[in-house]
Amino acid sequence: MTSGGEKAEDAFRTIGELSAELGIQQHILRYWETRFPQLRPLQRAGNRRYYRPADAALVRRIHSLLNEQGYTIRGVQKLLAQKAAPAEQAPEPAAPAPIAPQPVLVVNQSTIPSPARAELQAIRESLVQALAADMD
Repeated sequence: MTSGGEKAEDAFRTIGELSAELGIQQHILRYWETRFPQLRPLQRAGNRRYYRPADAALVRRIHSLLNEQGYTIRGVQKLLAQKAAPAEQAPEPAAPAPIAPQPVLVVNQSTIPSPARAELQAIRESLVQALAADMD
């Protein structure tokens, strides 16, 4: 133990200790265990959970992604699944899919004045580039 009654970094943590550290309810941690297969704390007698240092680090990362960076549960699942897959087994990426679907309804472009059409096209291109940069 370290001074002040705090646990060492490599010590196991109970669900109560970890939830108090992060300021979230215990049922949230139990819910995350059902949604993230990478999160598997040890369960001892009476189903008491003990989080290893790696489990605690994963919980902190999930908490940060969800509550500070604005990811959804599904987004964090995808992110963790990508990190878990070995790079050498990942297939070569195919040609990137278009950022946005092609419009179904085409407006008669002759009704849009030429300067406005050019401005709209420039805005569209900047949005496509911004989305592509965010996906990288």
